[in-house]
Amino acid sequence: MARMEMSAIPASLVIPTEASAEAYYELGLMYAAGRNQPVDLVAAQKWFNVALARGCGRAAAHRQELALELTRDEIAEALREARSFLTRH
Repeated sequence: MARMEMSAIPASLVIPTEASAEAYYELGLMYAAGRNQPVDLVAAQKWFNVALARGCGRAAAHRQELALELTRDEIAEALREARSFLTRH
């Protein structure tokens, strides 16, 4: 898998690894709505999963809503990515 250089990531998307649950929730909203980047529902689902795991209850409703638009494989991918992120951070 190719590695992405940090300089290739827009500054608006770079968040500290110790960000609050609310920041991860906002990142999910950004990906879901396509603010500052193309819409990416799998990434949105990932960040809502992270936000919920970090204690942001509001993320649950958005996660559930997105799940209706994603395939089982996409939901599984988002969950794997969230677990991987949480394990590393």
